[in-house]
Amino acid sequence: MTNVVGAINSFLPASQDAYSSVSQSEDPLLEIPASELELVLREATDFFNQVAGLVQEAGILRGRELARWIARASASLKATGSPTEKLMLVFAYLRQLLAKLREALKARPQEGSKVIQVCSKIQARAIQIIDYIKTTVAEGSQRKEIAIDSQQARILFSGSGEEPVSRKETIRAMKRAEILWPALRCGHRPNDGRQTTRLIAKVDDLQDAPHCDLWQRSGRRIALSL
Repeated sequence: MTNVVGAINSFLPASQDAYSSVSQSEDPLLEIPASELELVLREATDFFNQVAGLVQEAGILRGRELARWIARASASLKATGSPTEKLMLVFAYLRQLLAKLREALKARPQEGSKVIQVCSKIQARAIQIIDYIKTTVAEGSQRKEIAIDSQQARILFSGSGEEPVSRKETIRAMKRAEILWPALRCGHRPNDGRQTTRLIAKVDDLQDAPHCDLWQRSGRRIALSL
């Protein structure tokens, strides 16, 4: 160990004063073409966006939350002129995403494969609800409001040929549909003693495409931009 430390120390100045006496002008310079530095920056940004995609797919950050977070990151990058400072910022944001992934991995149940399977079914059912709403609105041009309750959703799921879906799983799919399409509002049917869950929306508010269209079906994704 002593020999290793001695070898390392042999590359350092004999004292702090000696280190301080070295002016910046005497520091070795590395000349890199701007085009190559730009390429490194774009590779780092692409890697960041891949990690952001993993964070979104794992449900660690939801679509709208992740979009707002990356929008702030992109704005700070665009406000920074120096390519090296941009690169440092990308790595700083990347460390934040990796920290979120680390926390999620620590908190996940041991039977992770089962959780992934359940989440994928919920997502598929949520998209099925969204497709039904889009079709219903398109067929009824005079509608001002659209609603679907948990009983109707269960009937919708049964028509797809899968096993009967429980009320609990149906409600989870409806809440996921609300996340995927923020124009939808998930709540209880009024004046209903059973407090039946329903999704409701004004047709005029459904002009914006749901997130599952923007990021899953069309291949688009939330991405950091320089």
